[in-house]
Amino acid sequence: MRIRIIGALVALVLAVVGGVVLFLYVSSAEQRALGGAALVEVYVVTEPIPAGSDVATVTDRIEVDKLPAMAVLDGGVTDLNQIEGLVATTDLIPGEQLIRARFEDPDVLAARGDVPVPDGLQEISIALPVQRVVGGAVLPGSKVGIVISANTPDATTQFVFNEVLVTRVAGGSSFVPESDEEESAPVSEIMVTLALATPDIEKLVWAAELIEEGTAGIWLTLQPDAVDTSGSRPVNGANIYL
Repeated sequence: MRIRIIGALVALVLAVVGGVVLFLYVSSAEQRALGGAALVEVYVVTEPIPAGSDVATVTDRIEVDKLPAMAVLDGGVTDLNQIEGLVATTDLIPGEQLIRARFEDPDVLAARGDVPVPDGLQEISIALPVQRVVGGAVLPGSKVGIVISANTPDATTQFVFNEVLVTRVAGGSSFVPESDEEESAPVSEIMVTLALATPDIEKLVWAAELIEEGTAGIWLTLQPDAVDTSGSRPVNGANIYL
């Protein structure tokens, strides 16, 4: 009986020792395979990220992974501060590393007239007099507020949308384009293309149709990143002085 117990203990000890030896061997093999390279933390995509996305809005779609230095792509993002304030210039798929070259300053994209439409939104264009487009200061990539003023029996003016992305701007008949060319002529309207969700497009078209009838107006405001949109309320003849 005692011999059996001793045999079982010896077998258990050998099994433990064997497991430790195997673990050390595998670890050593991995280190040899990596050539002794240190592991580097780099961000990788875990869920699809559409073009135009700001990294601040997709932190739940990326994670940190440890890779050998030799496997980290040139420009691989190891710190989100490297792409702070930038937007993706192309769709990113799960498994790929975040690369600085695939992000750009939205102002640079705007200067090229290359503003991606966020996933799920559609583009729509409206032509407005220059004074209703902040004197022509609205550019591709700008974020604007939209105020609709209906001159109907219950005439009401109110902000309807905030932080709407402008994707394109073109002079119609609305501002004097900035140019050194002498032939640059003033225009009276600006064609502004906006990215909106389907229900919001319906509201904008309703207001635009009223403009054609002369019973409504649309004004755009240029909104900075830290815009305060609180305090908005319907304004009409009954409360304008309150």
